[in-house]
Amino acid sequence: MIDMLYEYFKSQNFNVKRGMNNVHFNGTMKRRFNSKGSEVYDLYQSEEVRALPFDYPIVGYSNASDFPVLTLRIWSTKDSPRNFSLQRFNAGDTGTASENTCLTDVLYPNDNHETGKRIRLKQEFLLVTASLQDIINEHLALYGDMELFADKVRIQINDTHPSLAVVELIHLLMHHHEKSFEEAIDITRSCISYTNHTVLKEALEEWNVNRMKTLLPRQYEIINKLNEYFIRQIKKKFPSQPQKIEELSFIKNEQVKMANIAIFGSHKVNGVAKLHSELLKNYVFKDFYEMYPDRFTNVTNGVTQRRWLLTCNPFLSQLISEKIGYDWILDFTKIKKFGDFAFDKETQERLLEIKKLNKKHLIDQVGPLLYERYKNQYDADYTPFLDVDALYDVQIKRIHEYKRQFMNALHILILFYELIDTNTPRATKRMFIFAGKAAPGYELAKAVITFIYCLSRAIENHPLARNHLKIAFIENYNVSKAEIIIPAADLSEQISTASTEASGTGNMKLTINGALTIGTDDGANIEMKEAVTEAFWPFSFGASAEENIQMAHNHSYQVNDLIESNPLLSRVVNALIDGSLAQTEDEKKALKFLHSSLVDGVYGSPPDRYFVLNDLMSYYQTQKKVETIFENPNLWAEFVIKNIAGMGYFSVDRSIDEYAKKIWKIEKMPMDLNQLAKVKKEYSEMDQCRIY
Repeated sequence: MIDMLYEYFKSQNFNVKRGMNNVHFNGTMKRRFNSKGSEVYDLYQSEEVRALPFDYPIVGYSNASDFPVLTLRIWSTKDSPRNFSLQRFNAGDTGTASENTCLTDVLYPNDNHETGKRIRLKQEFLLVTASLQDIINEHLALYGDMELFADKVRIQINDTHPSLAVVELIHLLMHHHEKSFEEAIDITRSCISYTNHTVLKEALEEWNVNRMKTLLPRQYEIINKLNEYFIRQIKKKFPSQPQKIEELSFIKNEQVKMANIAIFGSHKVNGVAKLHSELLKNYVFKDFYEMYPDRFTNVTNGVTQRRWLLTCNPFLSQLISEKIGYDWILDFTKIKKFGDFAFDKETQERLLEIKKLNKKHLIDQVGPLLYERYKNQYDADYTPFLDVDALYDVQIKRIHEYKRQFMNALHILILFYELIDTNTPRATKRMFIFAGKAAPGYELAKAVITFIYCLSRAIENHPLARNHLKIAFIENYNVSKAEIIIPAADLSEQISTASTEASGTGNMKLTINGALTIGTDDGANIEMKEAVTEAFWPFSFGASAEENIQMAHNHSYQVNDLIESNPLLSRVVNALIDGSLAQTEDEKKALKFLHSSLVDGVYGSPPDRYFVLNDLMSYYQTQKKVETIFENPNLWAEFVIKNIAGMGYFSVDRSIDEYAKKIWKIEKMPMDLNQLAKVKKEYSEMDQCRIY
């Protein structure tokens, strides 16, 4: 029944349109006092945008007939004709005339220009206030007033982008629900908690004071008032440390620091892996941790085994179920039993055969797309993939310096040089798969993609190398493509600079699908290694988080000395500027930019700020170990089975349970059958969905 319903839901469009919420930008404020004597501001001559909600049902998994269906509420500004400014259009200002209709078209618009910054701030606020208004309206419909709001509502801020929720909830509580300033702060803190997803200072969102003051005048006024309130608390907590005010303040150098607001307005702040949470406490938010030591906690990420194993890898799922039963689908800790079959030859052989079937599926699904993309650049014998016996080495994630796709590509260049120098076939064929997107304004990430393309072309044009090494960069990466790539992976590349990756979830998805990990001790890799045990986690490499932090702090990393002392490093670095890989002027410019990032530094940062070359030789030697084990298929399968069996902790079921217990303080409740009947009836009456 579940499978039939899943296919049915997939085939339909269940975006059910609801009412709408009004969102206001710009305008002139007029001060008044609410019934509690707190200052509030009415807004006149504002720019009104209508946010229309659409409900999308998320079908749960259950062995029972009363399976859960949650609602994902998404927002659109395109569907309201009033969001289009005909007056501006007729005046010839066609660009801004449609600005508000486009606010929900592209998530995180490019913000390296003023228009992009304005649209991004408007988008973030629209999604925040529309959702908060909706939450409040639903609460009032259920309970009639706001007295129980702090007990009944829990809001999780996912990174800094929705941090305006703190400010906007305080505004709504004071302006529309007659709460005092202090009451609004207390209620907001009871409701909101903040999950941080980055340790990179530059990724902690900030907004220019003038931009926020113009677009969101009421919210900016509240931020100022909150800042004054908070500074008084700081002075009381640290009377002899005035420098704390500058570090903790919401406004610094004419920038509004959104992470600071999120921490202030939350009752809990969590990282998403043990190392990440410790880095937040000891480095990133050290002053806040001293201010609120009980507020910080950890909830390690997890993934859903029902999508990332049961659905996307049916052959492996069937093998696991045959060996240990079906309980693992709802209780992933049961996957541990699969480890009992690690030394069973029959299980090993079937596992290896399943991996080949999944590689064949990848080739069949993605191969034609790549062939059409590149067929005119190569001769008639061009094929996008090596055969299924090759080692499929996969790095799929957004393109970023700290994730070090660059290091992966430099290693491939080393292997290419080894092959052409010796003119000898490789014992292990390597199929390198990249997928991911670069932010539109992130030129260095785009340069990495260019380098990967240039390297792929050089390999493809070499008559020996093309049969032993191959690169596939799979464009327009998304979940659907991940579901095809991940089951086919032999090796999972989790090679971020230690101390920079918050957690990762791709590492977990790849492991439960039978890929071994080559990785640094970063993010959740550390906990995964502990769960699997070091004996079956053989491909760790690189400097530790503490070593990298100390090198950065002490400025002790001398990359140019490292290059000069190592001919292999010198050769691959020089290849970026010697013309052997780049052909067009744009390619030469991109590769020169990468070269500069290593030897000179870019964006005002020191040379090789993510220690690519510092770890490259360790990475290179560890990759040799990968090939040694891969050449013994049954030994490889033994490691794979032990890795899968060790992943029971990394289920989203455990993560959600920890959020519920540690952060939201809520308990599991049986399904309300009356509410279920009501929802079924409602969807049925919409005439877009039938649940039998």
